[in-house]
Amino acid sequence: MAAAAAQERGSLLLLVVSGALLAAGGGAWWAGAAGAAEILWLAAGLLGLAFAIATTARAARERRPTVDVIAVLALVGAPAVGEPFAGAVIAVMLASGQALEARASARARRELSLLVQRAPRRARLRAGGTVRDVPAEDVVPGDVVVVAAGEVVPVDGRLLTPAVLDEAALTGEPLPVERAPGEDVRSGVVNAGGQAELVATATAGASTYAGIVRLVESAQASSAPFVRAADRVAVLFVPLTLAVAGAAWLLSGDPVRAVAVLVVATPCPLLLAAPIAVVSGISRAARLGVVVRGGGPLERLAGARVVLFDKTGTITQGRPVVSAVLVPPAGGAGAPSRDATARAAGLDADEVLRLAASLDQMSPHVLAGAIVAAALRRGLTLSVPTGLEEVHGHGLRGRVDGVAVQVGRAGWVGGDAGAQDAWVRRVRRRAALDGALTVFVGVDGRTAGAVLLVDPVRADAPRTVRVLRAAGVRRVVLLTGDRWDTARAVGRVVGVDEVVAEQDPAGKLQVIRSEAGHGTTVMVGDGVNDAPALAAADVGVALAARGATASSEAADVVLTTDRVDALADAITVARRARRIALQAVVVGMGLSLVALGAAAGGLLRPAVGAVVQEGIDVLAIAVALRAVVPPRSRRRLSPADTQAATELWAEHDAVLRVVEQVRAVADALEEPDDAAADLGGARALLELLETDLVRHEQHDEAVLVPLLTRALGGHDETAALSRTHAEIEQEVVRLRHLLDGLPDAEATADDVVELRRVLYGLYAVLRLHDALERETAAGLVPHGA
Repeated sequence: MAAAAAQERGSLLLLVVSGALLAAGGGAWWAGAAGAAEILWLAAGLLGLAFAIATTARAARERRPTVDVIAVLALVGAPAVGEPFAGAVIAVMLASGQALEARASARARRELSLLVQRAPRRARLRAGGTVRDVPAEDVVPGDVVVVAAGEVVPVDGRLLTPAVLDEAALTGEPLPVERAPGEDVRSGVVNAGGQAELVATATAGASTYAGIVRLVESAQASSAPFVRAADRVAVLFVPLTLAVAGAAWLLSGDPVRAVAVLVVATPCPLLLAAPIAVVSGISRAARLGVVVRGGGPLERLAGARVVLFDKTGTITQGRPVVSAVLVPPAGGAGAPSRDATARAAGLDADEVLRLAASLDQMSPHVLAGAIVAAALRRGLTLSVPTGLEEVHGHGLRGRVDGVAVQVGRAGWVGGDAGAQDAWVRRVRRRAALDGALTVFVGVDGRTAGAVLLVDPVRADAPRTVRVLRAAGVRRVVLLTGDRWDTARAVGRVVGVDEVVAEQDPAGKLQVIRSEAGHGTTVMVGDGVNDAPALAAADVGVALAARGATASSEAADVVLTTDRVDALADAITVARRARRIALQAVVVGMGLSLVALGAAAGGLLRPAVGAVVQEGIDVLAIAVALRAVVPPRSRRRLSPADTQAATELWAEHDAVLRVVEQVRAVADALEEPDDAAADLGGARALLELLETDLVRHEQHDEAVLVPLLTRALGGHDETAALSRTHAEIEQEVVRLRHLLDGLPDAEATADDVVELRRVLYGLYAVLRLHDALERETAAGLVPHGA
């Protein structure tokens, strides 16, 4: 970086001095002092000659090919044939080309450099009632870190207080996001709200930002194969130029033509335009939350033909999410309500979740964090537990609001028997079908409920696969060590070409080698066990949004945003940068060859040729700089639409509880024998569906669908969303007609079967609609994924 800065200062100084001498000579010539003008122009040429000799010598010491020898010959030949003005113009051309390259590279590297410069150096720790300032490297896991408004978070941690964070430096998203207590926060983000506190979960050196800085430094140190090829072609241009210059002199007998050929022959479009376009592409990717480790990975990414995804943490979110909270039925239907209803333990789903989360908020277990997050999303108020005790291999117990609460295995949390055993079996069967984990909750020695947790597919994953195919990727493979049935289900949802499951790291390497026959391979992963596969692929892509891992250190490309669709953005940027580099070279070198022929034919004098070549250089660099400018705005909502969508999504999360009650009521209905079925739970559910769910879906259709249509640029993207809104409303109407025709005293077994069929059908449509809505809104609506 220091050498680049010195080179930039030197080229700027030469540009200023040579430009001043050129202008002064022009003034003297205009005033009739031809002798003084020639002296001034000769001085400018000599300065350019000294600079060209210095750069040629430096290239020779570094054993690096250079074409500056052409500039040296031109600067010597111009005054020798009585063209000092041409020599001065060549000096200005040489200086301006170097200055333009330095300035363009500085602009293109700005985002990467800002990442390095923003690395936090200090941290403030709270110990008791005092706060002390320490170097960031002194922070250890477990320290309580205080982050004031406007400060950069120095280490990865878990929030103790709410926070509003500006994550633009890592994700490229301009709007601040709200984070709740218990959520993980990454180093490098800026506190955009009031003072916040967090518990450090990593040292500064092992935190996200430190890993990104290391990636950036390596990204700035390499060049692309295309750039190296351009350098080699430029060197081949030297003997061609000398041959043409010699032929022009011999055939015409005029040495001025030879000098004119030398003047227009500098291949600056090859030397400057190609690297500027590549570095501009790296810069553009950085602004989108993608760090590319140099020009080589960028060019290989542009040629991607096969993309292999790991499953956990890449195609799926990689962390558990509460999918349902189940409670034992009281006799049959298990009537849903906004208030607590009579259950086997006297608690409804929200209260079961609140008690479990109150206990779990003191546990470091990953499942505990998911339960706490689910409770906070539902707006539940957590209490401080007492008498906390962790029983290894079983779970956690303590007292919450004077009630004995246990969270863990089914046989440990309650001593229930009979009907409760049957309910536990049903819960486990449902968990097996859904691919979920179960955590049972006991209250005062009785099983009060169960929490189901899943690792959901990322909302943006299916669209990512479609965009990759549109970008030219021929084959998409899901490569995982997970079970075949689980991997196949995920692969079917995402739409991959092949699923390869139950693979250890060695097996993954073998698969990557075999896929190399289909073209350039890209491996995407996020775990430590993905590092060998990332290194083996032509391009390794790591998701490092949750911290620096071995995979991010082994990767060529790192996604600092927690969205896998950033990979599609990166491939698009890489291909555009390569295309622009080629355009700049073709345009620039094509014009240079035309000028070369004109000079050899005597149509361009050395002075005019120098001016023409300067214009060609500026044009080629301008074409290359297009790579740093986005081709068009990314899909984004306006601030007003973002606010409206955020409010709708909060309402959406609240309505999801009603969706789960549809499944719970259907599960609780049992076929009666001679006794009439108790349909009270279904009638109470219908009231919630009509007052909460249908109203929300109508609000979505009136507000969310139009704003998504504006952001996505057409109705095609939202047509399916509108259709499912209509299907949901129609199914609720069918449920109303069915229940209106079923008096409780006359319900038969067939009636209950039909009721369960309608409820399960409605539940399936609701789940499909939720997945579709999240996929459509992913990356647009805050918390929409």
